[in-house]
Amino acid sequence: MADGVGNQAKLLSQFAPNLKSLGRRFWTLDKKEYAGIEALFQDETVTAKILKFKGREPKTKISVVDAAYWMKGCSLLGRLRYAVLLGIGKQSDRSYCLIDLKEAASATAPQEKMTVRNNAQRVVTGACQLSPNLGERMLAVKLGGKDLVMRELMPQDLKFDLDRLTLEQAVAAARYLAGVVGKAHGRQMDAKTRLSWLSKLRKQHSKSLDAPRWLWSSVVALIADHETAYLEHCRQYACGH
Repeated sequence: MADGVGNQAKLLSQFAPNLKSLGRRFWTLDKKEYAGIEALFQDETVTAKILKFKGREPKTKISVVDAAYWMKGCSLLGRLRYAVLLGIGKQSDRSYCLIDLKEAASATAPQEKMTVRNNAQRVVTGACQLSPNLGERMLAVKLGGKDLVMRELMPQDLKFDLDRLTLEQAVAAARYLAGVVGKAHGRQMDAKTRLSWLSKLRKQHSKSLDAPRWLWSSVVALIADHETAYLEHCRQYACGH
């Protein structure tokens, strides 16, 4: 996975030779894309969302300082991703914020089972339930006919580097993240169902491993499936499918 961004850059340069690299992860936008982004940040709903965060003054002027296509990772091959630098306030007393615009993928679950059909709105709704501090910074928007999720980036949004963690730090991080996901899932069950599920989780432990056998097997299978799907995705993208 470490070479995912590098592979994406090679694919982009091969199939979109007019793009100009701004470094390893960013590419210039064409005039139509840039104009679309500028128009997006003049929308009252969008500006209100940005100004509400951090208690900024209502009706403060917002302007696009710069924007670029963002090669963020291998999972975004073929999807839109933009980084936008906004200036907030007058030129003489301006502050700045960085906005992430990410195209929302279609859900793998059957659409008829969902109450939210817009892909970006579905992502925002899920984030508000799973992590309200993140979800409240997000907004579903339209750009170029696509459903995108907008959010203001914060320093705490940076992903930790697993290779740099000690064993104790990795265990603590895993416990915290498992707790977030577990609580989100638990809220969807009644008390009786939660107790039944917890009982099953506490069983089925391997004698040689302090984890349920099904969990270990599913994680290994998931890693294998992810690698296979990534390589197949790259092959199809390179073939123009």
